[in-house]
Amino acid sequence: MEFAVPHDHPALPGHFPGRPIVPGVVVLDHVLEAVEATCGPLRGGLRLPQVKFVQPLLPGERARIELNGDAPRWRFKVLRGDILLASGEVVAVEEGDA
Repeated sequence: MEFAVPHDHPALPGHFPGRPIVPGVVVLDHVLEAVEATCGPLRGGLRLPQVKFVQPLLPGERARIELNGDAPRWRFKVLRGDILLASGEVVAVEEGDA
């Protein structure tokens, strides 16, 4: 799945003045959208036991998400071209298991 965060995204003001970067939570939101596009709506809770941000994503830059694994656990990479921006793991948990 590819995405770009527009320059007028509401999360950008103040993050950071003079050199805006896309907040990690916005990148992770796109990761969750990719998981749901692959396996359907996620029910219950989610855990992100491991997330590492390596490089910033700038507004307007295109990035892609690569997913590996099957429910309830997926490994992900967020890349700009061949450059790793972020990686980690998403785990779906049943209610009461969180």
